[in-house]
Amino acid sequence: MKGVLATGVLAGALVAGVVPTSAVAARTPDTGPPLSVSTTWLDTNLACATGDTDKATVLLLPGTTVNTDENFGWNYAQAFSLEQQPFCTLDLPDRTMGDIQVAAEYVVAAIRAVYRHSGHKIAILGHSQGGMISRWALKYWPDTRGMVDDLIGMAPSNHGTDRAILLCSPDCAPAIWQQRTGSAFMNALNAGPETWPGISYSVIYSMTDGIIVPPESSELTTGQGEIANIVVSEACPGRSPDHLSLGTHDPVTYALVEDALGHDGPASRERFDDAFCTAVFQPGVNQAFAALHFSRATSAVAATILLTAHVPREPKTAPYAR
Repeated sequence: MKGVLATGVLAGALVAGVVPTSAVAARTPDTGPPLSVSTTWLDTNLACATGDTDKATVLLLPGTTVNTDENFGWNYAQAFSLEQQPFCTLDLPDRTMGDIQVAAEYVVAAIRAVYRHSGHKIAILGHSQGGMISRWALKYWPDTRGMVDDLIGMAPSNHGTDRAILLCSPDCAPAIWQQRTGSAFMNALNAGPETWPGISYSVIYSMTDGIIVPPESSELTTGQGEIANIVVSEACPGRSPDHLSLGTHDPVTYALVEDALGHDGPASRERFDDAFCTAVFQPGVNQAFAALHFSRATSAVAATILLTAHVPREPKTAPYAR
């Protein structure tokens, strides 16, 4: 995917002002708790591509077990480059399998950095955990709320999944523990309002997801943000992508993402172009290599689950969230 990133990896001035590990700073109502993570991670893991300066920069966040190349390099990164849509990708530690609370601090740092770099509000597009994790950032670091215009989740694990418990017998990776239905992490995330005023929330999911169970747990319903929860089969009857397809190459999901990015407010089924209902792949996907890319992503999921270190219990909830 790095080949489509016109500006390469952003460092130095882009991350200026992000609190380093060694810094000691008092918490303020606006900025939230000091970040405990080092900004050097952004130097090599936050990469951006330029585009039309009138368009909001999109921060792409991958799902659990995959990196941004496997999740977005062969689809959204290609499509955005062709459309002159500026975007950034952020790889998270441990292939997003570590403590989500820690990973969210990198998201906080990235939101601040990309916002400063672009000069205006950004959009966030995430798949699975990537569609949920920024909600933790927005909740506990309030200054980021004024930096985000759109939050678009593709099959986001907003309320966890019943399927995660099957992987945690007797143990599993930290992020799997935290994405269980009813986990301490999920309880903290969803206590109080789920959305914030001034941000448009688009949730796109499939009734045949297979990973987010029940699929309706992706939905957001409370708070003052403008919310649209859209089932793919409601936009196109008969379309029923699985979890990985929805976040990588599904043309209906892509069309709804584009609708959210191109209009004020969240995605709308009323504006949806029915031509996408008969498409096989979203724009940007090289059909000759689509099966290879999808197989690579699927293999990455299986290998990461197998090889990532397991822990016997869910990580403790951070003091600021208790």
